[in-house]
Amino acid sequence: MSFEDNIRALAARVPATLAHLETEEATKNALVLPFIAAMGYDVFNPLEVVPEYTADVGTKRGEKVDYAIKYGGDIVMLMEAKKAEAELTLSHASQLYRYFSVTDTSRIALLSNGVIYKFYSDIDAPNRMDEKPFLVVDLMNLKDDQLSQLSKLTKDAFDLDGMLEAAGALKYMREIRRILSKQYDEPDDEFVRFFFAQCCPSRNFVQSARVQFSKLVVSSMHQVVADRVSARLRSALERETEVGDSTAPAGDSPSGRPKPPPAEQDAPAPSPSNQGSADGVVTTEEEIEGFNIVRAIVCNVVAVDRVTMRDTKSYCGILLDDNNRRPICRLHFNRAKRYVGLFDDSKNETRHALEQTKDLYQFADQLRAAATRYSEAAPSKPTASEEGASPDG
Repeated sequence: MSFEDNIRALAARVPATLAHLETEEATKNALVLPFIAAMGYDVFNPLEVVPEYTADVGTKRGEKVDYAIKYGGDIVMLMEAKKAEAELTLSHASQLYRYFSVTDTSRIALLSNGVIYKFYSDIDAPNRMDEKPFLVVDLMNLKDDQLSQLSKLTKDAFDLDGMLEAAGALKYMREIRRILSKQYDEPDDEFVRFFFAQCCPSRNFVQSARVQFSKLVVSSMHQVVADRVSARLRSALERETEVGDSTAPAGDSPSGRPKPPPAEQDAPAPSPSNQGSADGVVTTEEEIEGFNIVRAIVCNVVAVDRVTMRDTKSYCGILLDDNNRRPICRLHFNRAKRYVGLFDDSKNETRHALEQTKDLYQFADQLRAAATRYSEAAPSKPTASEEGASPDG
């Protein structure tokens, strides 16, 4: 198996294993050593993995770190392991901190409790371990970009210079993201002042301007994010359509299945201009925006072309496979107060108030869970008996 496959296989075992790891040694045997092995190092070869590595540090004699990992004969990584689910702070890794400064060839320090792996270097000051990790890998919440960076420390692809160069960028990018996230909902005065000065260079930044622009900055940032998500979704749909049109045989759909008869073909993408009908159903801009946001949220658990919209006079239903028995949510936007209707496993609907359409992002987990309930089922058109069926059937 590949490095990523090995790490994901280890991660899959974590939930069932944690309850049985009552000691540090148990954590090392069940999680830490398999993690090191997944990175390609032979845990049974002292030329690659040295347990209980000892060195004299100043007046400290005979201190040990749990593991030293070697590459090309040099120690390149020092590791301290704690009991599963123990808190990971530098105060719990004093040996690691001291060893880092005296082990010339080691530029990486690793602190772990078997589930979370924190990687440190000396980005801020040479030969002095940083206080903040440049990379954190959580086996309970694996991310592709983290695995990509971690792969640079594996035995088969060891690239210390590349890793450290990326480490600096990762560290600063993480801090920038943290600052931006904080400003996203509660911008401070200096952040608001920057935009005020760009928009109103001749005015003074008085209290009334601060209050006004704080709200405007928050709304504008949220709108920019919503616009970018919608734009990326539209681009993905256009590419999917182009690829399907260029590869599908004549008379077939992009998926390779024969096209249904004209009466059963999918409706065109919704827009306010084509949704007015004799029965009085009109699809609004807000409903289309909500539909696009829901598509963007669930596109990582179901194919985006399976998410469809069916509008009615009282609500706008967002469905999987255009099937009323597979409701993802309902948008109740045809009134002064907006609501989103979410469904539980029994398809009981609960309504939640929305101040703005983009507040749908607050319910991302519930929307993905709803889509996932049906994701293993093959895409299908509703049967004649399902066409008008409600979710509670």
